[in-house]
This record gives sequence, C-alpha cells and structure tokens, in this order.
Amino acid sequence: MQTNLRMLLIGCLLFAGTVQASPDIQHWTSSKGARVYYIHAPQLPMVDVRMVFDAGSARDGDKAGLALITNGLLDSGIKGMDEESISAGFEDLGAEFSSSSLKDMALVQLRSLNNEAQLQPALKLFSSLVAAPSFPSKVLDRERSRLLLALKSRQESPGDIAEENFLRLLYGEHAYGRPSEGTRASVAAITRQDLVAFHNSYYVARNAVVAIVGAVDKVQAEAIAEQVTAGLDVGSAAHKIEPVVPLETAVNKRISHPSSQSHILIGQTGMKRGDKDYMALYVGNHILGGSGFGSRIMSEIREKRGLAYSAYSYFVPMREAGPFQMGLQTRNDQVEVAVKVMRSTLQKFVEQGPSEKELRASKKNITGGFPLRIDSNKDLVEYAAMIGFYRLPLDYLESFNQKVEALTLEQIKDAFARRVDPDKMVTVIVGNGK
Repeated sequence: MQTNLRMLLIGCLLFAGTVQASPDIQHWTSSKGARVYYIHAPQLPMVDVRMVFDAGSARDGDKAGLALITNGLLDSGIKGMDEESISAGFEDLGAEFSSSSLKDMALVQLRSLNNEAQLQPALKLFSSLVAAPSFPSKVLDRERSRLLLALKSRQESPGDIAEENFLRLLYGEHAYGRPSEGTRASVAAITRQDLVAFHNSYYVARNAVVAIVGAVDKVQAEAIAEQVTAGLDVGSAAHKIEPVVPLETAVNKRISHPSSQSHILIGQTGMKRGDKDYMALYVGNHILGGSGFGSRIMSEIREKRGLAYSAYSYFVPMREAGPFQMGLQTRNDQVEVAVKVMRSTLQKFVEQGPSEKELRASKKNITGGFPLRIDSNKDLVEYAAMIGFYRLPLDYLESFNQKVEALTLEQIKDAFARRVDPDKMVTVIVGNGK
C-alpha cells in the first residue's frame, strides 16, 4: 500500500509543480493548549502532520538517553496492539509514521492520503501512539541492548569520539553537553517507569506544537489538531533550560586513536534560534565554510593545499546558543598544518569580512536555492513545526530572501567580529595513529 502511495505522489508531482514560494502560515491554539500551525497545500491529495514536543535530550536530567529511548518506543505498543500490528496498520492504510529525538525537541510525524477512509483511521492510530504508548518491557530490553552495542561502536569511531568530546568541552555541565544517546551506564539503568514518567511529564498538550500541511481546509485542519491532541493530558510547558555560558579561554584536547587520519573539530558557542544576528552569521558562514567548494575554508584546505577531501563550518541555532563548528579529516602527518590553516582562515575572515564578489555570489546561491528547500509538503511541515517550536515570525519563509538580499558587508563583518572569537575556541583532535 505504501508503494502505491509513493507512486501516486510521484505521478501528482509531475503535474502539480511546486508549492507556492511564500506559503501562508495560519496559527491558533487548540482547546487543550497546543499551538497549531497550518499551511494549505492542495497540490497533492495528502496531508502531513508533525507534532513537536519540548522533550529532547536537554530534558534527560541525570538519565542520559532517556528522551531518545522514550521517543523511539512510542510505536512499540498500545492497548490491544503490538509493534508488528502497529506497523501493519499504517501500511494497510498507505500511511507513514516516523519519529526522532534531538537536543531541543522530540517529534512524531504522520503522512497520509487525505481520503477520509484512510486519513481518519491513520489519525486514530497516530493519536494513540502519541498519547498512550505502552512501552513493553521486552521491547525496552531489546532496544537497550541494541543501543548499548551502538554506544560501544561509537567508542571506537574517531569521528564520534571527537564530536562527544567537543560538545562536552564546549558546554561542560550544561544539558547540551550530555550525549543524546546516553552512556553505557545511564542506558543500562533506564527503566520502563522512567519512560512512563518522562512521557507523562513532556508529551502533554501545552508542551506541544502541531504542524499540518496538505490538501485539507482550515476546518479540517482544526479537527485534525483537536483529534491528535485529544488524548493528551493538558499538562504544562517545560521549564526553560539554563543559558549557555560562553568559553572564557581556549581549550585544546588531543586523543590518540589508531586511525590513518585525524579528525579535527574547532569551534565555540554560536547563536539561538531567532537571534538578531542570525541572517548575518548564516550568510557569512555560507561564504566562510558552508557552501562546499565555493567556501573559503574548502578553497584554503583542499583546493590550494590538498590537506583534506572536505572541510566545512556551520552554525547550529538552538533554543539556547548552539555550536559554531569547523571540521575536517586529514592525514596524521598534516594535522598541525591543517589546524593552522583553518585557524588563520577564520581569523582573516573575522578581521576583514567577505568581499563584495563573495557576498554577491552567496546571495545568489542562497536565494536561488531557497525555493527548492520548500518545494514539498514534507519540507513545509518541517519548517512550520520549527517556526512554531521556536516562536519565529509567521512570515519567516516569506521574508527570508528579502532579508538575505538586504544584508551588507558591514553587517556581516560586524556580526562576526562581535560573535566569533578565534582566540577562544575548543579544538579537539582525534587520531595520531597510536
């Protein structure tokens, strides 16, 4: 049935074209207090529903991995149905269910045809998973064993070792510094009662955002929002997490690993979602290291010196300041040179900013590619949920390109000078062949 759904959607896309470049986002609050964001997209006979809860790994407390496991086991069982019958239920309806857990949020998503005969039972099953999962002990035991094996594998991966140490050194005891996957000790200690308590606390209506995109009108969207939140407790919004404290000095760590290449990560705390400097830092980083072969970092590291196949930089805006990170992999005998080039490239960019030519090319690339980033219902529902979760302006998508075009060289240079300090970076190097 899912194969038929995919074939139908592919066929419709051939005739429907892309969705409107500036979708109209409508917003209201459900009767139980969930915030709802809706986009009418009639081009395809389908509907996407994404529910986002403030229930990411930042809420783990002293039980690292709890948010991830809770979210992953939502579809493992409900009253009268086990995981096999749940999976078969969605497939028989031609519907797709997915879930994932991040630092800030946990999400669940349903994709279904908008035909009432298929949509209504799909919504009913989806709503039951979100509101009343049974968390079977045997499934928890199985998933715990699987996760413990994955954690053991991560301890042998130089890339994973570098990332874990980078975040720990960058954030210290802050919630963002704890591994979302947990540790072997924390995962082994998580019980079914922990999952139930976490779900009861955070999977509640006032801690939820509902995003709906598809071929349903507003009346239907309102009914969908009511249906998927009906079984949730009203609850309350999660408390604010503590602010991130910026680094005061540089931190360097080298970790020996028997690998032929070294993994290098360099960075510091960056920015929040909705940050006033977001656009300047975003476009500036596109020039610095976020545009692949067109970026300065790639030019200096790969094209001019052949030190690495790939090199990059990016900001990860989050509820509190997410990381600004630069990274590459290089031969062990080239580590010192690669680190020096990476740092000097950043230093020069912070001091001088981009050129007029670089800014023009970056603007053209970003604005020209933007329609492709919102050309599907799946993209739109992700954006709508993000806008709702971080309480961004409803015209975020509509005004995006205009804000990019309005940026000046001076604004980018000023933002980087104030927000990026090359002398206060975390540097983690994993490798050295030992």
